[in-house]
Amino acid sequence: MLKTLRNSLFALLAALPLLAVAAPSAHQVVEQTTTTLLEDLKVNKEQYRKEPAAFYAALNEILGPVVDVDGISRGVMTVRYSRQATPEQMQRFQENFKRSLMQFYGNALLEYNNQDIRVLPPSGKQDPQRAAVNMEIKDGNGTVYPLSYTMVSQDDSWKMRNLIINGINVGKLFRDQFAQSMQNNRNDLDKVIDTWADTVAKARQSSGES
Repeated sequence: MLKTLRNSLFALLAALPLLAVAAPSAHQVVEQTTTTLLEDLKVNKEQYRKEPAAFYAALNEILGPVVDVDGISRGVMTVRYSRQATPEQMQRFQENFKRSLMQFYGNALLEYNNQDIRVLPPSGKQDPQRAAVNMEIKDGNGTVYPLSYTMVSQDDSWKMRNLIINGINVGKLFRDQFAQSMQNNRNDLDKVIDTWADTVAKARQSSGES
């Protein structure tokens, strides 16, 4: 009996390191990140309204590690234009894009007023490389707004590749805006990159965000 107990204890201790380093699932990543964001916002919302730079820094710290900025920005630029871009242009666009994405997302968060937010359980067979994490946001009037994150597996961790807010596909919205900006600026990639913040501001207006 003691021998069996000892062997079981050894087996448990041997398994603990594996349990400790087990990577969280896509749903767990979204749940943890959402909880952290809302807790931070609850404490600092009024400060963030007065100090947008501080809000951006907080969003970057919380969201940065779980957002596939390279994948999203290349998807927005599309193969047609990303193949033309120099490494310097690509890096500059990624930096501008990341900031604009945080601002786009952050403006929506500032409107959050203790609504009920629920991460829906996964359904069906899960793809080990790609997953959709669905959420529901219920406002004070009981209206439910769907939110869906497209998550991709990278280096044993999950990162966000796209999001759909109340039927608005943000990735497609930005992609269309980028193509339109290229057309408006006669395919001047540098100008499109440098004016990306203005482009996103227009996208926010067209999506009903304010």
